Parts: sequence; structure tokens; C-alpha cells
Amino acid sequence: MSRKTALLLLPGLAFLLVGFLAPAVAMLLAPPGESAGTVVSRFTEMLTDPYELRIIGRTVLLALIVTVVCVALGLPIAYLLARSTSRWGGVLLAIAIFPLLLSNVVRTFGWLVVLGANGAIGRALTASGLTDDPPQLLYTPLAIVLGLTQLFLPLAVISCYSAVAQIDPGLDDAARGLGAGRARTFWTVVFPLALPGVVVAATLVFAGSVTAYTTPYLLGGSSQRMLATQLFSYASVSVDWSAAAATALIMTILVFLVSGLSSLAARKAATS
Repeated sequence: MSRKTALLLLPGLAFLLVGFLAPAVAMLLAPPGESAGTVVSRFTEMLTDPYELRIIGRTVLLALIVTVVCVALGLPIAYLLARSTSRWGGVLLAIAIFPLLLSNVVRTFGWLVVLGANGAIGRALTASGLTDDPPQLLYTPLAIVLGLTQLFLPLAVISCYSAVAQIDPGLDDAARGLGAGRARTFWTVVFPLALPGVVVAATLVFAGSVTAYTTPYLLGGSSQRMLATQLFSYASVSVDWSAAAATALIMTILVFLVSGLSSLAARKAATS
């Protein structure tokens, strides 16, 4: 790195260090009125508390489900958009990522209308005679998965699209010329080459799902707490800063752990 480049990077790095990293470390290890030892002690207590372990397990499980669903839906959509020769391809891509421009509060509120007792799904089931009373869909794991999937699917699409778009379409034609069908071409040619981008998409979706607050709070309520909603409760309701810092530390460790594993998987995929 040249000296000029280093000087250009220095202001941004200094701002990142002072404005983000230092406050985050201070909040994680020494919140107001607490010591680092208290936070570490509370952290170890949470790892043995059945109630906290259920919240951690629920958060990880739902985040993994959302990640799998978003990648499974986003990769084929990205492939179709990247290989589209229609003049409307750009418009379709814009439509696919348009939800990113909307507030997640607005998108989540739509699920309240759909999944509520008097919502579209409940009315449809009762009108069809399948049930006498509308089923309880809100404040369930299913509601959280649906909301987070809608929230992060555009992110998965755009991440996979950037990876698929860099793959030469001539490889698809060559594979089909050798007798491979579309499905086999996708799995044996496109998917391995796009795997690093898929790993990035999975990492972003998982990290976002673990740390999401608004959607789990509105669709899960107090009966389906996740780490982010538990953190808010500790910080704003019970004002237990050591517990809030320990919960934030657990979330940070989960995100960094998955990011590290994803980086290793991406490097292995790139060298294989």
C-alpha cells in the first residue's frame, strides 16, 4: 500500500475506530455502572440458564431457517434475472430489490394485517370451511420466519445476482451443448462458480436475522423472544446493563463465528 493510499484511508479508519469500534467495545465490556468482570460473570450465567438458552437456541434456529429459505429462493431468482435477455430484465431486477427501499416497519406491519385473526389468511380459511375459528398465526415462529424472509430475501437476491452475473453465459451454452439439461447445468456449472457469492448472501441474511429487532418484536411478541428483543427488554424495561451487555456479547460472538466459518467456506470453494 502506498503512502498516499494510506493517507486517504486514515480519516475513514479513524472515524470507524472512534465512532463505532470504541463505543461498541465499551458497551460490550463495560456498560454504564458495571465492570467488565460483571459482564463476563453474567455472560457465563446466561450460557447455563435454561431460559436464556431457549432464547439463544430459538434465535439461531430461526436465523438458520430464514437463511436457508432466502438462499433457496434468492439464488434461482438471481440466476433467472442474470440470464434474462428481455429488455425488461433491469425492471425485474429493480422490482426484486425494491423492498430494500421500504422501511422494515412498513413491511412487517403488512404481515400483521395478513396474519391477524381478521386478516386475509384467517378469513380465507374460515370462508372455505376448513376451520371455524381463525388460526393463531401471529406471535408464532412461523410469523417470524415469514417476516424475516420477506425482509432479507431482496438482500439474498442482489448478493447472488452479483455472483451469477460474473459467470460467463457461454459456460451454460457449452454444458447444454454437451447434453446437460438446465437443472444439471445450474447445479454442476453455475452453482459451484457462484458459491462464494451464495456464502456471502447466507452470511448477511444470518447476521441480519440474529440481530433483527423490529420484525421479531412485532410478529413474535413476548412469547417468542429472540436475542434482540431480550436485549431491548434488559436495556429499557429492567435496566439491567450487565445482562444487556452480555446479550449483546452473545449476539456479536454468533455473528463473528458465522462470518469466520463463511469466510473459510468461501476460500475453500474458491480454491477447489
